[in-house]
Amino acid sequence: MTTLTTCRRTELAAGLARSISRMGIRVPALWLLELYKPLGFLGAQALLFLQPVLGVWTGDEVIRDYVTLLEEPTGIEQLLAELEKGDSHAATDEQPT
Repeated sequence: MTTLTTCRRTELAAGLARSISRMGIRVPALWLLELYKPLGFLGAQALLFLQPVLGVWTGDEVIRDYVTLLEEPTGIEQLLAELEKGDSHAATDEQPT
């Protein structure tokens, strides 16, 4: 198993959170991540299984980085924090000034 630097882990979590927010599925993603947090390792293994297909679009190194992010409980926690941070930014944007 490879390890990610703190900077790379933050970059991956923030990028994934932005992509999820752009798709408009932040709330379902938060709910599913909280619900399936203990199964993060299995999600990472599913990514490894799909790596030959997904690697065509993103590259194998990126897939391996996401696998490492999802394998570690701290990676999932960081992704949740990034999604919640985006949620608080959206709430402050909606408040009238």
